[in-house]
Amino acid sequence: MEIPAINPDSEHYSTLLHPAGCMSRLEDVANWFAKRQGKAIPDQLKPAIVLFAADHGVASSFAYPESRPTTAERVAYATSDASVIRKLADEAGASLRIIDLGVRGDLSGVEVEKVRESGSADIRTEPAMSQEEYWEAVGIGEELAAHAVAEGANLLIASSLTSGDHVSVAAVICELAGLVPEETLASGSDGTYGDELLALATVLERAQGTPSNDILREVGGLELAAMAGFYRAAARKGVPVLLDGMASAAAALGSAAWDIRIAGWLLASFASDKSGHASALEELGLEPMVHLHRGLGGGKGAALLIPVLQAAISLQRGLATIED
Repeated sequence: MEIPAINPDSEHYSTLLHPAGCMSRLEDVANWFAKRQGKAIPDQLKPAIVLFAADHGVASSFAYPESRPTTAERVAYATSDASVIRKLADEAGASLRIIDLGVRGDLSGVEVEKVRESGSADIRTEPAMSQEEYWEAVGIGEELAAHAVAEGANLLIASSLTSGDHVSVAAVICELAGLVPEETLASGSDGTYGDELLALATVLERAQGTPSNDILREVGGLELAAMAGFYRAAARKGVPVLLDGMASAAAALGSAAWDIRIAGWLLASFASDKSGHASALEELGLEPMVHLHRGLGGGKGAALLIPVLQAAISLQRGLATIED
């Protein structure tokens, strides 16, 4: 399926009475949506958020502190009515689905859509996924994006709920943005940085020579592959995507490696101070809406920006034109 062309700038913005650029990035964002919706003034946004959860084989070798939540615990919390992402989604008028692509641990009693039993392999010694597993994950993401659009969504968000994805995310960004390990793997306070850095070096050495369009399968993870499929399906249907955190950027790099035109349908919500996040967005040609001093994954960063995007669009309605 072809990815539709993006429409040219609307003449509407040149007819407005207020000085061009006086609303800065808000005006740019409204025009960005107008071009992709093919309208002078874009429709208000109907967002849909999908979170993909899966464990990584490489993470099983790291001695994480007991205080660090597991993927299963993160999923259980996210599904509760009191979770941050649930509150943000409700406030933004966004639907929210959580997909289990291979979470270790007990999720009995947790309202999550289970698709797979096991997560990705240990990428230090073998590819993250087989070809069959890879394309299954990509297809799951594509189906979920198509379903959201069929339900009326005109803004799609996909992110991950994963504990222990640092090495995989960093490996994808190293390979597709041309960075070195120290530029993509942030040193944390849990004492695993040295082990993760060594693992990342091993992964990159093993993956040498892998074609860019196969990097996600080789060193990524099931949730990253599903997110990339989600982004590709959105672009093919002409529906904008709002990126979330660093894992979201890594998945976007993977999808752009299939077809660079996908990047034209992506909008970056924020850049964190995590090593490599801003570089990944720059590689995609994206300028984040805001810069934060910390990472906000799990859909939270993108969800926070939805009201800002809605305001940017609302401001364009009823503004006086030169003719008026």
